[in-house]
Order: sequence, then C-alpha cells, then structure tokens
Amino acid sequence: MSQPDANTLAYQNLQPDDILDATEALGFACDGRMLALNSYENRVYQVGQEGGRPLVAKFYRPGRWSDAEIHEEHEFALELSEAEIPVLAPLTRNDTTLFEHGPFRFALYVCKGGRAPDLDNLDLLKQLGRFVGRIHMIGSTYDFEHRPTLDMDSFGIESCNYLLDEQFIPDDIRESYTSVCENLFTEIEACYERAGDVAYLRLHGDFHPGNVLVNEDRLHIVDLDDARMGPAVQDLWMFLSGNKEEQSPQLEALLEGYCEFRHFNGAELNLIEALRTLRLMHYSAWLARRWGDPAFKTAFPWFNSQRYWDEQVLGLREQFALMQEPPITWMG
Repeated sequence: MSQPDANTLAYQNLQPDDILDATEALGFACDGRMLALNSYENRVYQVGQEGGRPLVAKFYRPGRWSDAEIHEEHEFALELSEAEIPVLAPLTRNDTTLFEHGPFRFALYVCKGGRAPDLDNLDLLKQLGRFVGRIHMIGSTYDFEHRPTLDMDSFGIESCNYLLDEQFIPDDIRESYTSVCENLFTEIEACYERAGDVAYLRLHGDFHPGNVLVNEDRLHIVDLDDARMGPAVQDLWMFLSGNKEEQSPQLEALLEGYCEFRHFNGAELNLIEALRTLRLMHYSAWLARRWGDPAFKTAFPWFNSQRYWDEQVLGLREQFALMQEPPITWMG
C-alpha cells in the first residue's frame, strides 16, 4: 500500500481552524460552532454562521475526483436546482463553486435538515419517483464528459482485482473468492443481455434513503458525489426493501411517479440484482482503498477480518442465486 502524499496527509489531519479559515476566506462570518456530519469519503461539516443559516462545508478527498469531474457534479446539481428539483446545489462565489484553501479543495452548501424517508409510505415513494423522473429528464439531455460510467469493469472486475492484488483476501478463501467472482461476472453479463439495449444517462448514482432528507412535507436530495453515467434503474432500486412481495407496491409507487415525467424501460428490472452485486463488490474495494486513512479503521473496525471475508463470499454466492431468479415484475 503506497504512502500518502502531502495533500492526503493534510486532508487526514484537517483541523477545525482549517475549516473555519477556509469558510471565512470566502466572506462568511462563522460563529465558531461546528459539527462533523456522517461522511467518510469526504470530510463534511456543519458550520455555524453569524446571523444566518448554518453552512455545510464539504472538503474533497485528494485523488478521488479531478477538478473537471467535481465541476461536472456541481453543474449537474445547479442544473437540477434551477429546474426547481429540490437538489442541494453548491454556493457560488467569484463565479465558481469549487474553492481552494491551502492544500484543500472544498465546496459550500446551505444546510438543510430532515430525517430519512419512510419507505412504507407509498405516497412519499411516488413523490420520490416524480423527482427521479425529472432528474432523468434533464440527465438524458447530454452525457457527462469527465465523470465515469457505472459498469461491470469499474465496479466489479477492478474491485475484485484490487482486493486480490493488494492481498486483502485471506489465503484460505482466496480460491473461493476468485471462483465466485468469475461466476458472478458471467451472471451479471447474462442480466445485461436479458435487459437488452439499455440507455445510459447522467444519474445521481448513489440514490438511497440516506441521501434524501424529509422535513414535514418537503424533500431535499443531497450528495451527488457519485454522479456518473448509468441505467435509470440505478437511481430507483435502493428504495426497494424486503422480499419481492413487499417490494412490489414500493416499485409500483416509484414508477407511477417516475412515468409522469419520463418513460421507464421495464427491461431494466433485470439489472437490479446485478447492480446490487456490483455495489457489494465495489463497497469492499472502497473500504480496502481507504484502509490507510485512520478514520476508516475507527469507523469500520470489522472490515478486513476473517469473519468479514467469509460473510462476503457467502453474500456473493447468494447474489449469484438471486441473479438467476426472474426479476421483480411491474404492472406498467
């Protein structure tokens, strides 16, 4: 594992004074209150502001995204916000949304509070479906130029190879892990073949209940950090919970709202378990890639244990079986 460079070390040791100084350098008067928010990939803080609403300061992890990729994230969020979709967009200062302070790159947002959505509330799911349909209407107008695509190579094959090459997989299950991954890649390809010709568009990319804030009857969509090209169903499937019988009314509600604004290709339902599998593989590799960051060892002490990898192999085998089952049905 390579040693962190100077910018990464500074990022890992980001101090409260760094955060306040960076925010105040843009003309905001901080009141000294600060709260670390639930984020690991980036460092995100709520910063109190004198005479105004708190701000959210997002400090980008060095080496993850280029400036061009971050600007595309911000431009997409601004485009959605200008269309009156409740997406939290970055603040603009001096004609830019990406700021620098010493070794740090950061963005600022107005703080919006709320709770996670109730996935048993079908009216709320229908409303979410409407918002996703509107996001995808705009997301389909042109492609990202710099941001990546969600596919088997980047989320699956590269993840598997990284874990094997960097010796994260224990020797006693290395053969089992390699074998199950090879079988999964074959089945993922079969899922994509059953889905047929799938259109790719600009997505939120990591749209799950934790990235939706509900405040009374208002919704706010946050965190486009993983925005990328991909199939529309990627922004829908993570709101389905329980078994297929329980998921069916949830899916109907989501797609009823979605189809008020955009056609949904029902063949993409063949991709749900394939996308879930890729997410599981990518998640393990993400933790491994960040294992040199002390914050990850504190937050994820269970990672990289024998038990973790045994359970991963078991979970991936279960995914192999799920991908062979018929997909969830939709009445639309």
